[in-house]
Amino acid sequence: MTTVEYTKTTHAPFRFDTVGSFLRPASLKVARAAYEAGKISKEELTKVEDQEIIALIQKQEAAGLRAVSDGEFRRSWWHLDFFWGLQGIAYKDASHGYYFAGKETRAETATVTGKISGEHHPFVEHFKFVQAHKSAQSEVKQTIPAPAQFFKELIRPENQAEAAAFYPQQADLIADIIKAYRQVIADFYAAGLRVLQIDDCTWGMLVQKLPEGLVTEGKSEEEVRTALKKELLAINNGILVNQPADLIINTHVCRGNYNSHWSAAGGYDLVAEPLFTEELVNAYYLEYDSDRAGSFVPLAKVSGNKGVVLGLITSKSGALEDRQQIIARIKEASQYVPLDRLYLSPQCGFASTEEGNTLTEEEQWAKIALVKSIAEEVWGQD
Repeated sequence: MTTVEYTKTTHAPFRFDTVGSFLRPASLKVARAAYEAGKISKEELTKVEDQEIIALIQKQEAAGLRAVSDGEFRRSWWHLDFFWGLQGIAYKDASHGYYFAGKETRAETATVTGKISGEHHPFVEHFKFVQAHKSAQSEVKQTIPAPAQFFKELIRPENQAEAAAFYPQQADLIADIIKAYRQVIADFYAAGLRVLQIDDCTWGMLVQKLPEGLVTEGKSEEEVRTALKKELLAINNGILVNQPADLIINTHVCRGNYNSHWSAAGGYDLVAEPLFTEELVNAYYLEYDSDRAGSFVPLAKVSGNKGVVLGLITSKSGALEDRQQIIARIKEASQYVPLDRLYLSPQCGFASTEEGNTLTEEEQWAKIALVKSIAEEVWGQD
């Protein structure tokens, strides 16, 4: 497979890549707990975060990664912290956590407290910090939750009253979500960001049977799913359209990743249209680390020259995959998307929340080394 000369990748996704989050080091966990207990100041916590993020950037570069991140070390959640950074949004205790197979998360959410806008988002400063400490050979990949994910959070049953108080018309809520996101993205771009990744569980939840309550009398499940897909697409494309030509925006479609537990099972067949055909992204990071993801057949729907990052290596356990099996699966996927448009990564981050998955830091880096060595065997040195 390495006799062919493949296109040299100049921006994320790279042939050897990650989704973004990393296990929190012990010192950071201790500092965060001390801060929440009122034992250290915000400034003292930030100092620890800064030190650990600089160390992480160096580790990523030493591992050969060309797209580096802050590992989401300043966040507790992959998504809620971003929501809380928007104007008109606040933290709220939830009635229950998110449900995963065999586990429930902490019960926290985000709610509307005023008109939503995106100016002065703290993540812009977080980006600037990584940008200032990376080497010239690497680029910063900034991860944020998809706007469709934000919308779904705000219309959870327990949040609907607050949202309706400021947005009696749901169309106005969606319009302000899109406007706020576009403001944040514009600020990222002005600060120098050129690679953005939107993480999205909304599509991942539609690959399975819809939960009770979504399918109302007089409508079939297919009709409801079709309407939901149209809604998600419109919200996401609202922030993707008419962005600068040199701003690369990729997406990660997630099926749930909390403390090594998952929340959705089913192939991409039910969402391939319009996700793969109409969403205006450059590439898709897709979970393919278990049978729950189904076959590669839906990849034939991926339109244009969009890339597909095969998440064939699991971040949920420390056991290393058989490299020949992974190579065989890449070859199988190339029947539907040309090998030149395929890439390799873990299926998700190693710590979508601060709890992290149940593997060690040593195992985490061994996973990354495996991804690198397989990518080099399949595509050659890049």
